[in-house]
Amino acid sequence: MGRKGSAADAMLRRRSHSSVGEEAPSDKELLKAIEIAGTVADHAALRPWRIIAIRGEARERVGRAIAEAAGATGPDAEKLSCKPLRAPLLLAVVVSPTPSAKVPDWEQEAVASGVAHALSLLLDEAGWGVMWRTGLYTRSDAVHRAHGLAPDERLLGWLYVGSKPPRKSGKRKPVPARKHLTTL
Repeated sequence: MGRKGSAADAMLRRRSHSSVGEEAPSDKELLKAIEIAGTVADHAALRPWRIIAIRGEARERVGRAIAEAAGATGPDAEKLSCKPLRAPLLLAVVVSPTPSAKVPDWEQEAVASGVAHALSLLLDEAGWGVMWRTGLYTRSDAVHRAHGLAPDERLLGWLYVGSKPPRKSGKRKPVPARKHLTTL
């Protein structure tokens, strides 16, 4: 594991970038990455997810919804509403469940999470800075409305995407696997 160009290498190289530049992938680049990310394991091929690209002024609408969800006013509301402006592109990751007797809701949410992670790896590999942001507001009514979600849909969070800042040093250290592996 870990040969150059491998999935292991990509995972060890990937870093979250809390600060990104003003450039963002084009719609064409984004569509290609989503096409590939969508190949994650998906029981019954339900594709129970969708991605919402948020650019420009739409980021301000999302920010206002976050402030509303927090019940913030004045400077606190302004501070919260600026959060989505930290990146030129936000990709809202949405669980869009499909009724299924075979595939429970939690498994469909896991598929959407897998797509989000794969998408973050693909964007990183393409040279973009990415950070998956979540929070208490992802499941609020105000944020739900701002994204135009259907009643059964849930927001998992946003991938903040922009030009990559100067490279962070070193590779990510693998987790201490013995602490996380048990045997029956």
